[in-house]
Amino acid sequence: MFWVSLWMGDTDVLLFVKLHRGEDMASCSSLPTLSSFQEQLDYALEDAATQEDKENIVRQYLRKLDEKEDLKIPDFENGLEWLNTVGPLSLRKELLGKVVVLDFFTYCCINCMHILPDLHQLEQRYTFKDGLVVVGVHSAKFPNEKVLQNIRSAVLRYGITHPVVNDGNARLWQELEVACWPTLVLLGPRGNLLFSVVGEGHRERLFLFATAALEHYGQQGLLQDHAVGMKLLRDSLPPSILSFPGKVAVDPHSKKLAIADTGHHRVLVVTSSGQMLHCVGGPGSGRQDGDLSEALFSSPQGVFIKGNAVYVADTENHLIRKIDLSERRVTTVAGVGVQGTDKEGGSMGPQQPISSPWDVALGTAGGVEDNVLWIAMAGTHQIWALFLEDGKLPRGSGHTRGVCVRVAGSGSEENRNNAYPRKAGLAQPSGLALAPDQPWNCLFIADSESSTVRSLSLSDGAVKHVVGGERDPLNLFAFGDVDGKGVEAKLQHPLGVAWDAASGLLYVADSYNHKIKVVEPKTKQCRVLAGTGQPGDGFGAGFQQCGFNEPGGLCVAEGGKLLYVADTNNHRIKVLDLETQTVSLVSGSLDSVRASHASAEVLGRAPRLPRSAPQVRMAELVVSAGQTINVLLSLALPAGTKLTEAAPSFWSLSAAGNEWILEGQSVTGHITDVSRPLSITCSVPTPPLSLDPVLTLSAWLYCCLSGGGACMMKAVSFTQPLQIHSTPKDGTIAVTLTHTF
Repeated sequence: MFWVSLWMGDTDVLLFVKLHRGEDMASCSSLPTLSSFQEQLDYALEDAATQEDKENIVRQYLRKLDEKEDLKIPDFENGLEWLNTVGPLSLRKELLGKVVVLDFFTYCCINCMHILPDLHQLEQRYTFKDGLVVVGVHSAKFPNEKVLQNIRSAVLRYGITHPVVNDGNARLWQELEVACWPTLVLLGPRGNLLFSVVGEGHRERLFLFATAALEHYGQQGLLQDHAVGMKLLRDSLPPSILSFPGKVAVDPHSKKLAIADTGHHRVLVVTSSGQMLHCVGGPGSGRQDGDLSEALFSSPQGVFIKGNAVYVADTENHLIRKIDLSERRVTTVAGVGVQGTDKEGGSMGPQQPISSPWDVALGTAGGVEDNVLWIAMAGTHQIWALFLEDGKLPRGSGHTRGVCVRVAGSGSEENRNNAYPRKAGLAQPSGLALAPDQPWNCLFIADSESSTVRSLSLSDGAVKHVVGGERDPLNLFAFGDVDGKGVEAKLQHPLGVAWDAASGLLYVADSYNHKIKVVEPKTKQCRVLAGTGQPGDGFGAGFQQCGFNEPGGLCVAEGGKLLYVADTNNHRIKVLDLETQTVSLVSGSLDSVRASHASAEVLGRAPRLPRSAPQVRMAELVVSAGQTINVLLSLALPAGTKLTEAAPSFWSLSAAGNEWILEGQSVTGHITDVSRPLSITCSVPTPPLSLDPVLTLSAWLYCCLSGGGACMMKAVSFTQPLQIHSTPKDGTIAVTLTHTF
């Protein structure tokens, strides 16, 4: 037989029409065959009162299923491309004697991302020695997702460590008559159908089925504990300064950049030249508030920076975080740390569950300036708002400070525009750009799964079409790469938008077309600005000869002269000079960024100063712009102790709120000898951006008793106020900082 696929309205649903071609498939089964058995199981489980009852019901189901000899499925097609393995796998060979979980997914799908933690936990509980193997069967939605290299990047980006097969033509999907992403299919040790689990949010059911199957076939002696040949992609990944950066934002006043270094689970704050100012989080994932040196994130995406505040969409933690650079602290302002299903909201931020926030933008809604944080809530296909101060939504009631609430989107995954924001349908909104001035006064939205750009009016809440997609609200497959007007223009899974108020132009990261496009909202004309249309990393003579690889975010700087692009799969931040039509990197050279990165990593590991650490405030030091401050740090250890190499001692220099004074200079270093003063220099830039900055020099010393035994950490912090004369002078000003522990 062969299959004809008909795309249905729902992005996650497919309909297949089966046509015979004379091929004998009588020995293989599909999910409709299984469903007649599993329906009875599902009904029985709903009525079960206890966990023991559920386990007994599943055991009984498996015994009956064993009587069926016709539930084997077809093997993987020959010649398919495999990832994370040493070679192809077969249900009849390498996977024989295993309980196999097939995960039918496509890497753009937010629902597919949501079940990855469930699969990871399952793999932690049961390994190949227990007889369990998870296999990801990638069945692409978009043409771009059929390319092996792009799937490879997704496997690395999502931390997938089980085998993945690129079933680009969806052959196994069609043979099994799978209907939506994600679908999990559990197989017995002879490749026989056991269970299917459709959609997300079924962790308990997945574990129940897997555990019961392992016990059932283990008791029969049908499981094998042999290893499956694995070769993880992550083990061959070369180190890089950035790892899959998702978004980039700029503060127009200080010109500082905030970068979501998504693959390293951290946020970087750098100067426009690439000098590292702050490194918050990483290198591993986690969830922790507190000092900048302690905070942890999990695959952060959206960032917004203004002054000393950086707001972060901490995507896989399902949180909104705030980084206060002046206080050097990270706090959670929305979310509870687990994926929420609420599509209304209304609770205070830290008590409101949310789902996969992908971008954020600071704006104003019926109150004081910057009283609301707009959130692209990809997980529920909606736009939400977190009120930082009291305010009022368009077509909505007033809300008090701290409330987190739905603004637009019914929660259904659609391409539906509507004058009433809550009746509109969005499809995985992934990028936001605020255009607050008239005649726009709207929020532009990169609606990735509908391959459109939409707008949300901040006056009346209306959700309108800008470019891409088509008029049918249920068709989420109207994608392509076409310049044009309105629905004539075609995009492919755009993830980012950026507004240039000076020119009235909207820039779009057309991610799966590997291009940057520009839209004139007034005429709805969309055209290519940069990119070849193929994944690449080259720097050509012009914008359209420059390569990108799934760019995920972008922002406008220097009054519309520069466009920063998070070139996600190339692990770079690129700079498009819109006047000279040239492309460069944020850093002048990779070496300079690497040096800054290494310096920031040391600082990132700095523990929080203990409360008992002395805090020494020095008298004001008068200096002039252009002069060099030479700090002589003189420290004396407790009697009978010496520094230990087991835990390297170090110092760090900061200037909260005045990071400009330290740009391009060493801000941390090791302490290896306290027998003589350590010299630390800081040059005062010309012209100074502030006349009264304050330097803070902190030191951590790890020492042990000279005769062995007890070890301890000693710390001290010096605060050095400066009074800067703006008239430039040469020379060096010396200051000595002394402390005896």
